[in-house]
Amino acid sequence: MIVAGLMLLAVGGAALVRSVFRRSEPGIRLAAFGVVGAAILAIGLLAGAPLAAVAGLGAAALWLWLMPDRGSSPASIWPAAGLGALSALAVVVVPAGYGVGAFGRVEIDSPLGVLSLPAVILMLGTLSYLLEAANVVVRAALERENIAPDAEPGETQTVVGPEGPTVMPKLGPGQVMKGGRLIGPLERAIVFGLTLAAAYPLLAAFIAAKGIVRFPEISRDGDGGDRAEYFLVGSMVSWVQALSAAFLVWWGLRS
Repeated sequence: MIVAGLMLLAVGGAALVRSVFRRSEPGIRLAAFGVVGAAILAIGLLAGAPLAAVAGLGAAALWLWLMPDRGSSPASIWPAAGLGALSALAVVVVPAGYGVGAFGRVEIDSPLGVLSLPAVILMLGTLSYLLEAANVVVRAALERENIAPDAEPGETQTVVGPEGPTVMPKLGPGQVMKGGRLIGPLERAIVFGLTLAAAYPLLAAFIAAKGIVRFPEISRDGDGGDRAEYFLVGSMVSWVQALSAAFLVWWGLRS
């Protein structure tokens, strides 16, 4: 579990640093990346899993290269699929007790029961990934579907809906709706938590509620269907990542 946890923690931390320090001086941004890298190495060394820390740093470096925060993603959404496959493989192959190191056997009480240190790191890793790295995957998926590919920043389009013509912004490559960077992580955290808690009726109600809230906006969509497609593709990719993360943690806990 600790191998998958450190990979996800490194990727999530690196993506978050890139987003938060995007407009900072290069030196400050590099220092922030250094802090994240040092933290991953420290956790790996203290847990007696240095190779897991190195694997995490390598995964983070590849992620930053293949999944840019701005512009087109050269590998589309495949790095996310590869990271998920590697994390699942690590949970299956690496013994669940690996990674206790200097801490000895640590058990932490939680609503999910008693968690070992590797389980806690896996939980933190999945949550850190769902914050910002998953946002980049959603944007890459929207680019893959070529939603309003010719739109320029600030360009608008007039769509005709049941209430008459409405001016709406076009969605171009690399563009996201305002608030998406905040709504997305909150949405994924809720889906992740409800799935782990086995609160499936609440999960279904939450997903249905989002569709109801977005319905007036989607109903004003034009013949192109850009807004509806944006909602469906973005939501499905976001939910799949949250559900996959929850399943990975559940699988790790079962091991």
